Amino acid sequence: MEWTGEATVIMGRKHGENGIILTVFSHEAGIVSGLVPGGASAKRAAMLQPGNRLSLRWRARLADQLGTFQAEPARARPGLLRDALSLAGLNAVTALLAFALPERDPHPRLSDMTESLLDHIDAGQDFALSYLMWEIALLDELGFGLDLTSCAVTGARDGLAYVSPRTGRAVSHAGAGEWADRLLPLPSLLGGTGNGGLADALRITGHFLHLGLAQDRALPPARQRLIARLAPEPA
Repeated sequence: MEWTGEATVIMGRKHGENGIILTVFSHEAGIVSGLVPGGASAKRAAMLQPGNRLSLRWRARLADQLGTFQAEPARARPGLLRDALSLAGLNAVTALLAFALPERDPHPRLSDMTESLLDHIDAGQDFALSYLMWEIALLDELGFGLDLTSCAVTGARDGLAYVSPRTGRAVSHAGAGEWADRLLPLPSLLGGTGNGGLADALRITGHFLHLGLAQDRALPPARQRLIARLAPEPA
């Protein structure tokens, strides 16, 4: 079994004396893990940092084996380590990918959005809205997508004010009726009539990440650390 291509490093953990078990996210193959012999050496460690792009060859005798990587640098992203916010963004993205995606299940659209988001962070750009859209895409790719285009009750496209916490469908003021207090407010940032902004939008995506992906597990703490920086709670 063999795969060759470029991918972005998601995580690495030491294996044995000097090896690294590397996990990467590729456009063609999705999440792939493999052993990098000698990857723990000082010379190789910098190349294998999360967020960096690598040119890889993965080989295994059988499809269900861990396999071995041959890795060469393709593109570094030093800006991901620029400051605490950039590092928090990197950590949240990589932790959620490792948490949510099964091995060797391609998600090309999510891969493209991940590369774009990491490029924004690397360049020092404001990435808050891009991160929110990335979480929405992650939910969509895994079958838990939000439908905020029309009211689930009336079919109306105007006056959308809420989101059903069970289905992820938008609900209008008229459609909510006496159930309004059981629904999630839909902020204007996501096309709703509410006044809430980024923090409210991230609460919605967080709810569905937990409902669809985490269930009885906790979401990666790296996500909450990023949210605390992007949308801090008022004192």
